[in-house]
Amino acid sequence: MLSLEMNSRSRHKRSLLNLTGAAVISFAAMSAAFARDAAPETDVASEPPLHMLVSLDEQKIKVYRGLDLIEVSSISSGKRGHSTPTGVFSILEKRRKHFSNLYDNAPMPFMQRLTWSGIALHVGRLPGYPASHGCIRLPKAFAQSLYSMTERGMHVVVTRGEANPLGVHHAVLPQPYVPETEVASLTDETIAADPALRGAIQEAPLQANLPAVQPENPYFDQPLRMIITPQKAPSRIQVLQQLLNQMGFNAGPEDGVMGRKTRAAISLYQEGAELPVTGQLTNALEFRIHADAGYEEPKNATLRIRRKFRDVYSAPVSIKDIDQEIGTHVFTAMDFKPGDSSVEWMAVSAEGERGGASMDVLDRIEMSKKVALEVSRMLTPGSSLTVTDRNFTRNTGLGTDFVVITR
Repeated sequence: MLSLEMNSRSRHKRSLLNLTGAAVISFAAMSAAFARDAAPETDVASEPPLHMLVSLDEQKIKVYRGLDLIEVSSISSGKRGHSTPTGVFSILEKRRKHFSNLYDNAPMPFMQRLTWSGIALHVGRLPGYPASHGCIRLPKAFAQSLYSMTERGMHVVVTRGEANPLGVHHAVLPQPYVPETEVASLTDETIAADPALRGAIQEAPLQANLPAVQPENPYFDQPLRMIITPQKAPSRIQVLQQLLNQMGFNAGPEDGVMGRKTRAAISLYQEGAELPVTGQLTNALEFRIHADAGYEEPKNATLRIRRKFRDVYSAPVSIKDIDQEIGTHVFTAMDFKPGDSSVEWMAVSAEGERGGASMDVLDRIEMSKKVALEVSRMLTPGSSLTVTDRNFTRNTGLGTDFVVITR
C-alpha cells in the first residue's frame, strides 16, 4: 500500500515538474521580454561619449564625458625630431603589457594605440617637457585608470594649443530617425456601411494615429565615424569628353587632354547643331553641350562613414566656398535611446581658428534630403562627424577609423 502511494506521488510529482518546467520556460521568455523593455538607464547608450583632448603646448591630457571634464593629467609628448603628430585619432588597440617594436623593446605598460605607425598612449617617464619618441607618456596611476575606462574606437584629438568641447545645434547635424505615423480614418462611407457605427458617430470622421514600428538597429551600440572632405572636381575637358561620349560623339579617352578625337567630336556636334564647324571649345559652346546633355554640376565633397573600422556608406555632398579654408572640426552625438527623436551634439575644433568657427563650417555644408534620411537611419549614440580639408587617406586603412593628421 505504501509502495502504491509512493508511486502515485512520484507520478504526480513528475507531472507537476513537467507543468512547472513549461511554466518556467514561459516565465523566462516573459522575463526576457520585460528586461528588454525595461532596460536600466545606466547602460552604455545612456551615457555621454567619452573622449580625450591632448594639448602639446600645455603638455596635458583632458578626459571628457560629453561636455563634462572628468580627468586631467600631465603628459610628455614627442621631443624635437620625434614630435607627436596633431590631429584626430581613435584608439585602435589596447594592451596592458606591451613592448616597443621600434625602440629596443622598451616597455609600454597600459598601451593604447593611436596609429599603426607607432603613436600610442602609455605609461612613461614625465620629466616636465616633451621627451618621448612620438608617443604620449602618462603617469602610471592615471594610465591604469584611463585604460579601464576606454574602448577601441574612442576619439583622441591632439592639438597644439588648448581645445575645449562646445555644445552645438545645427540643422545639418543628423538626428535619430523616427518613422512617420500612419493615419487610419473612419470615413463617412465606412460609418454608413456599418449599422453598428451609425448613431454612435454622427460628427466628423474619427482618425486614429497608428505609430509605425521602427525596426531595431542591430548596431545601436556601435558609434559611426563619419567624415566630410572636399572632392577634387574633374577638369573642364574631362567633363566635355564624358558628355560628348554619352551623346554618341566619339571624343576618345576621358583623360582631360584636348586631342584629335576630342576636336573631331566637337566638330561633329557643331555640324549636327548647325553651328560654325571650328573644332574649338568656347564658353558658349560648352554651355550648350551641358544643356543638351542635361548635365548637372557634381557635388564638390564626399561624406564617408565607417563602423568598427570598416567602410559602410558614402554619398556626395556640397560645401559652399570650397576654395576657402575649412580647418578640422569634430562633431560628436551625445547619448540617446531607441525611439528618441533628437540628440544633442558637441564640437571640437582641432586646428584652432583655421577655417573659422565650427558653426560657420556647418553653415557651408549642404546635404540632400535623401542622404540626410539615410544617415539618420544609421545614427547611433557617440557617432562623430569630422569635417576637414586635410587628407585622411595616408593613415586610414584596414583596422582604423578616419585618421586626420593636421601637422
